[in-house]
Amino acid sequence: MDATRSILFAATVLPLVCTPGPDLIYIAAQALSGGRKAALRANAGVMLGYVTHAVLAALGVAALLAASPFLFEALRWCGVTYLTYLAIRMIWSAIAGKGISMNPNASPASLARGFMTSFFNPKGLLVYLAILPNFMNPGEPIAQQAILLSGVFVGLCALVYGAVGIAVAAIGRVGTVRASYQRVADGIAGGLLAFAAVSMARS
Repeated sequence: MDATRSILFAATVLPLVCTPGPDLIYIAAQALSGGRKAALRANAGVMLGYVTHAVLAALGVAALLAASPFLFEALRWCGVTYLTYLAIRMIWSAIAGKGISMNPNASPASLARGFMTSFFNPKGLLVYLAILPNFMNPGEPIAQQAILLSGVFVGLCALVYGAVGIAVAAIGRVGTVRASYQRVADGIAGGLLAFAAVSMARS
């Protein structure tokens, strides 16, 4: 596969990657409430979700989901429900002052939550179905091209989301980390997750 098509594919998906969506908002929320480590774990989880989408697309499962309005909507509403659940937890933490997000034992959970957030976001599947095939040459090995282009997409997401997570974590650490600040951070993070849930519900 020539480098030109890979570059064109990257240029095509980059605006989509940079557009704030549930995955990016979740990472920002984790960065704000849990710091850089939580953001990087969330980012890794989101990337695992995208890799899973790539595997499903290669197996033909993604095409089945896209062709079935019921399955597609079911997947989307699972994502909405999960994001709503996380938002309620964060907001309740802010109200009760329990600080669940800064619990060292809770931080690794951001990896699994990141995976769930991206896995239940059907828009990731559409990238592999609607955009990626347009940059593939039928005369070349399909699997090899799919792996390469999927790697480009996941790599761009990892770089952009990681940079946003680190930046938000740095901003969030400006000032004090008192309990009152943590409650505010949890409240803002919960609001971001609620916004992500509404965005996914309206998409």
